Amino acid sequence: MSSFAPDSIVLNRKLPLWYQVSQSLRASILGRSPQDPLRLPTEEQLAAHYGVSVLTMRQALKELEDEGLISRYRRRGTFIEPSAIRGAPVRLLGSVDAIVAQQSGMTTELLDHGTAPVPAELAEYFPDLAEVATYHRLRSDEKTGEPTNHARNYVRPELARRIDHEDLTRWPMTRVLRDVVGVDISRISDTVEARLADPETARLLQVPLLSPILHYTGITYDTDGRPLDVAVIHYRGDRFSFTVTLETT
Repeated sequence: MSSFAPDSIVLNRKLPLWYQVSQSLRASILGRSPQDPLRLPTEEQLAAHYGVSVLTMRQALKELEDEGLISRYRRRGTFIEPSAIRGAPVRLLGSVDAIVAQQSGMTTELLDHGTAPVPAELAEYFPDLAEVATYHRLRSDEKTGEPTNHARNYVRPELARRIDHEDLTRWPMTRVLRDVVGVDISRISDTVEARLADPETARLLQVPLLSPILHYTGITYDTDGRPLDVAVIHYRGDRFSFTVTLETT
């Protein structure tokens, strides 16, 4: 039986290795094609693939097992759960690869795009610009088709000219900017707060008006500390939670 082939990543030694490996493998699983095998390589093969110890790999796999994405069977191996729920808790730990993983495994529709004056509430991030490129996308669960979140991205125009709209239906903006446009991303600043669904959000996410949602704002910075993209995302409150983990040294 052939095994599923996960993507490779460059590990950041400042973050827990098991966490980075679990998030990378999570993104590969959620972004797999229907015809891909469900069987994962052995712990030893995965450890060699990611360049980590078997113990680290085992911890990463336990994270995915607890999330319900994989099942492990003694003597049979580890298998991807074909019915795994995509709307799992989002864990923020400061890794760009983690942000990419969080946004994987969903069907994405580009609702509209264009240019617009810089919104007043975002003016501090684009002080040198009068207009920004805008993208509005709706993400849905691949299995059920249920809307899970809708996102608006505000991007510097010189970067937008290098973005293929087709890529935005396949990948998160973070990945497009980093891997396609070729921007060096230094950090992403995240803010999450509870809000009530406005009429547009209620319609798009198919939830009652004024029902609880999670309002996320993420600012992506380059290595010079310049904001490149501001993402404003509304998540269904019944499908997502955010956990922030602080690591001590």
